[in-house]
Amino acid sequence: MRVKLNKAVKMFFANSSLEMVYFEAIANALDAGAKKIDINISARDYSQPESLTVSIEDDGAGLTDDRFAKFSNLFDVDESSHKGLGRLVFLCYFENISVLSFFNRFNQRTVQFSEGFDGESVVTVHPTERSSGTKFSMNGYTLTKLAQYSFVQPKHLKNRILTEFYSRLYKLKQEGLHIEINISSTINGASAAETLTTDEMPVMQMIPLVNSLELFETMELHYLIQDAPMEISSVITAISVDNRTYKIDIIAPENLPVGHKMVFLLYSDSFNGRVDVSRQNLTLTDVELLIVKKSFRDSIAQIIDEKLPRISQQNQERKQRLVNQFPHLNGYFDVDNIGFASQSDVLKKAQERFFKAQRDILGATHLSEEQYKETLELSSRALTEYILFRQIIIKKLQAIDKHDLEAEIHKLIIPMREQFSGSKLMDDLYLSNVWVLDDKYMTYDTVLSDEEMTTVIDVITEGEETVIDSDRPDIALIFSGNPNAGRKVDVVIVELKRKGLTNENNSIVEIQLENRARRLMNYYNQNIQQVWFYGIVEFNDEYQLHLESEYHQLYSNGKVYYKTKEVVLQINPRVAVPVGMYIMDFDAVVNDADARNSTFLNIIKNKFNR
Repeated sequence: MRVKLNKAVKMFFANSSLEMVYFEAIANALDAGAKKIDINISARDYSQPESLTVSIEDDGAGLTDDRFAKFSNLFDVDESSHKGLGRLVFLCYFENISVLSFFNRFNQRTVQFSEGFDGESVVTVHPTERSSGTKFSMNGYTLTKLAQYSFVQPKHLKNRILTEFYSRLYKLKQEGLHIEINISSTINGASAAETLTTDEMPVMQMIPLVNSLELFETMELHYLIQDAPMEISSVITAISVDNRTYKIDIIAPENLPVGHKMVFLLYSDSFNGRVDVSRQNLTLTDVELLIVKKSFRDSIAQIIDEKLPRISQQNQERKQRLVNQFPHLNGYFDVDNIGFASQSDVLKKAQERFFKAQRDILGATHLSEEQYKETLELSSRALTEYILFRQIIIKKLQAIDKHDLEAEIHKLIIPMREQFSGSKLMDDLYLSNVWVLDDKYMTYDTVLSDEEMTTVIDVITEGEETVIDSDRPDIALIFSGNPNAGRKVDVVIVELKRKGLTNENNSIVEIQLENRARRLMNYYNQNIQQVWFYGIVEFNDEYQLHLESEYHQLYSNGKVYYKTKEVVLQINPRVAVPVGMYIMDFDAVVNDADARNSTFLNIIKNKFNR
């Protein structure tokens, strides 16, 4: 050979698998006109791959002088459908490959194929007439282990061989030829066997595909749809290239129809030779592959609409669910791909179209009337995206139960030990969820989360002398302005209690709120205009009776109680300030937030649906 085999093997088959050994041997046998192919596999144990031997025997024309000349020279092929490299894959896995071939009735050819192969063979004349055929015997497995045990199991190999050669076996059956492929194995003394024949190939229907761009010659789609038990439901979508079947992903695994066996094979002379020399990758350009996939998918969709209207209806339901879940992307979905591509891919592509439209508008220096209208629509879609994010937070809060700690609730509303500034509202939009308490708190100037009261005081006074106070509010919101600007500020302190606490533990929240009011007002009365306190707990009957005695119930989708309480700051002379105190059931907080958000969501959904 003119090419060094060891380098050629590494260059062309760096990403091969043991299955390719069987595929290449079968392809060569079929090219030689074989009607019967026997594959025999043996090994002492799966854990001893060095003991693996494989023999592949066929009844084809044998290694005649012409066929051996091509075997001996890389790239020596008659047509583009042959690559002249397949036999190299044998050397990826075995050191020793012996070839015994009979041809022209009396001739016998023996070949030792290895990395040192120099194109020589021994030809002898057999004393008696023999049927033609070739046997490859392989041993000296070169890898340290089997990548998959299934690579030596007949049942798996039968399915893989069928998938690889589906288009060719189907055509051979159409030509009236009977092909038989026998696969047997003996591993650790256990034997198994499978047989694949063209008799198993089904009768398929055919429709021509219309290709408006005329990049390809006539394409024909051969298809089969059969009812099948749930456990053997399957779909094959592939194109035929050089009599091999190459999978084209048309239907994502999550959309595979249960209870059916489907085969869709696309044929065109334009596909011949459109695969790399190792036969592992198609060489169609991105544009060509896009056209093939679209034509393929559209034809499959048409067939499914006609043959399986139930699946078509399911795809319509999938579309409606996407629109309901992501209304801001309505109009950007590739509706033809829904039910075929995975939901994540459909969403990703819709999002990309949405972002592109945003970039086009934001990058414009002058807006036409049409662009202005599109700007309004994009703005509403961006708002919808944020409203949907809020709905996700609400659903997580709705799932909170008594086993979740306060920290679990806390981090959903605002990350712990973080500080947020109203000047960076847009940067923190998806981090600070104080809107759960009330949308008016989106106007905060500063938010402190799970910080010591000392820090709260520091923020209000910005550097005045402080007194250490280790009492820690769960959330402190300081909003309505900067105290150094000469204006007094309003302060909101929130105390969270996890679900499942006793009445006594719940009532502690009122004492904590009053203590915090007194500390803040005592230290910094001149900076504080008003203080509001929220205690969020899980109500029980006993605690609610207590609240009914002292508080007023407010309108809510749950239970919310309010009272104004005088907090005494000083006894002599007596100084007291009114403080607004809210005690809220945890479910009231979540349900009220859900009601507000759902109102926005329904308005937006109706707009996009129109």
